[in-house]
Amino acid sequence: MKTSIKIVLLPLILMLFMNFKDNSKSLEDKKSNNIGAFLIEKPKHISTPEGMVWVKGKTFTQGAKQGDQFAMLREMPAHQVTVDGFFIDITEVTNKQFKAFVDATAYKTVAERAVDWEVMKKEFPDETPKPHDSILQPGSLVFNTCVGKVTSMENYTQWWSWTIGANWKQPEGLGSSIEGKENYPVVHIAFEDALAYCKWANRRLPTEIEWESAAQGDLTDAIYTWGNNSEILNEKANTWQGIFPVKNESKDGFEYIAPVQSYSPNSIGIYDMLGNVWEMTSDVFDEQNDKKTAKYPNDADKTCCFSNQNNREHVIKGGSFLCNASYCASYRISAKMGMNPDSGTNHIGFRTVATVAMLR
Repeated sequence: MKTSIKIVLLPLILMLFMNFKDNSKSLEDKKSNNIGAFLIEKPKHISTPEGMVWVKGKTFTQGAKQGDQFAMLREMPAHQVTVDGFFIDITEVTNKQFKAFVDATAYKTVAERAVDWEVMKKEFPDETPKPHDSILQPGSLVFNTCVGKVTSMENYTQWWSWTIGANWKQPEGLGSSIEGKENYPVVHIAFEDALAYCKWANRRLPTEIEWESAAQGDLTDAIYTWGNNSEILNEKANTWQGIFPVKNESKDGFEYIAPVQSYSPNSIGIYDMLGNVWEMTSDVFDEQNDKKTAKYPNDADKTCCFSNQNNREHVIKGGSFLCNASYCASYRISAKMGMNPDSGTNHIGFRTVATVAMLR
């Protein structure tokens, strides 16, 4: 799922929690547990932004859960983390919402920009010849819906195709459109594009731990957003049923991507955190799971949205409509993969968060 077009973002650091509390609000804003003070309940003087929900601050189990047969080493070991409360979008950012951003700013996504071979060739061996100009055209990765058979499940190029003209407005390539799909998650978004939207909306991407906290809802140690029952997966999330990638039985009601809010929300009203589209986070991807056991504040505030991000992969969470037990089984809260900052596909989107400090 990686493209070869690399981007480098300019450094800007956003520090939050400076001057976070004033004396008149400190008792109202902060509560404490045995590892120090952290924000649990939403302060009464802060209104919940439209389309968002408050995620209470809590201590919970981050990473692979006991009894999860699909857990991978990158999700281990499970460990206790504590995170401050924050607001999160109840759905992934939709085509309608992203269009409002583009209309207001005239922003052009990475998938829409001309390909610069002088930049691109630096990622290849020195002797690599320049491809024909007919190939070096803007585009993105699109899932091949006509796969007849595969020779190796390790070779993802059998079901992914670089498609000229594919972008957020033309998700299947030239000639396709999002007309009538305003309520679908926006896709073909690179990391840079998500950051630009965040800056415009006064939001940021969640950290991996914030994302897991939101996915847990009122729970603290669940495999799925609804608990530990895998038998109701098709009722709760848009995933792949049948033989991946050649046959999708669509028992969950959708063959591929679905409109947001097509399935029931979790216990605090958040939709589609598992399945449908992968969701970006601000954290850098590492095969080794974090082993934080003490207070872990919302420190994406130091790394996201207004910051420098080099070409390292970033964590994506939640799985997508392509996830199947026989392949990735990433429709679990602890599951994660890495995404290059310039990667765009038709099964990766994002949602945003806001902290109390951002809304003051």
